[in-house]
Amino acid sequence: MPRYRRLSVMEREEFSRLLAAGQSVRAVARRLGRAPSSLTRELSRHRASRWTYRAVAAQHRAQRWATQPRKPRKLAVEPRLRAAVFAWLADHWSPEQIARGLPQRYPNDPTMRLSHEAIYTYLYVLPRGALKKALVRALRHRHHVRRPRHKVRQKPRPIQDFLSIEERPAAVADRTVPGHWEGDLLMGHGNASALGTLVERTTRFTLLVPLRAKDAASVRQAFARELRTLPRQLRQSLTYDQGQEMAEHRLFTAQTQIQVYFAHPRCPWERGTNENTNGLLRQCFPKGTRFTTVSRRQIKRVQARVNDRPRKVLHWHSPAKAFTTVLERVALEP
Repeated sequence: MPRYRRLSVMEREEFSRLLAAGQSVRAVARRLGRAPSSLTRELSRHRASRWTYRAVAAQHRAQRWATQPRKPRKLAVEPRLRAAVFAWLADHWSPEQIARGLPQRYPNDPTMRLSHEAIYTYLYVLPRGALKKALVRALRHRHHVRRPRHKVRQKPRPIQDFLSIEERPAAVADRTVPGHWEGDLLMGHGNASALGTLVERTTRFTLLVPLRAKDAASVRQAFARELRTLPRQLRQSLTYDQGQEMAEHRLFTAQTQIQVYFAHPRCPWERGTNENTNGLLRQCFPKGTRFTTVSRRQIKRVQARVNDRPRKVLHWHSPAKAFTTVLERVALEP
């Protein structure tokens, strides 16, 4: 049985226009592919006739009615329940913990029952103010608006013709030879912007790459531009995750002579150096940073600070010192 759909604003507009032109409800229903009873209910619900029905006004009323509860919310009419829920929220209980805890605390009181969905719904329909801010702040993720519960995500297209990390030379895993890099993106506010990060596995030297966009072509061009400034000996390989931004890896290899190896899905430890570095960078670029507003000069200043920090793994030398030593050694090679 097909699922019922509410009338859209376009259908209401067509309904209004055809009624005004003198067509019958049944004729309009056939044209719209609707049941005549649906259009009859539409008229009676809005207390309109064929001459007074207006599509825009009907659409606004329908949207308002769709968001109004059919009966008062339980938290609005039960002060004891509301006080208990608010107290537990302030004590950092999750709505589901509250819903499960109510029958145990009040086994003989049927008024002290509530689902966790009812708690979430009540919180997000509260008007703006200090109370709502305090209650939402008590939630674990502190979202100020309700996120979609069943968001359909488009499956990313798998990257073509890639080399797995299993085919990477053993010298890369041993960190005995410099010139092997790990890469990733540090995501900005709402995933709308990003910063490229490249970390050399032996020296932990970090390159921060400003990006105009995070599509495959922009990332390829920016990474290639940054890495081509290095001597050939320090451009051996790049280990990356299977993100779509590296879909042009073959063209990247042709431009830079750097072979790209891809880690397994959901295995961040296979690029542990880069993941750890991204964690350090969050001290300078916290979540929510809009990288489109951060200048290249600011980014390179952070790069210098990160590379100047002593690292235990380098016997308390800095990545900048370790990388400079490697550069000097490469320069002396015939």
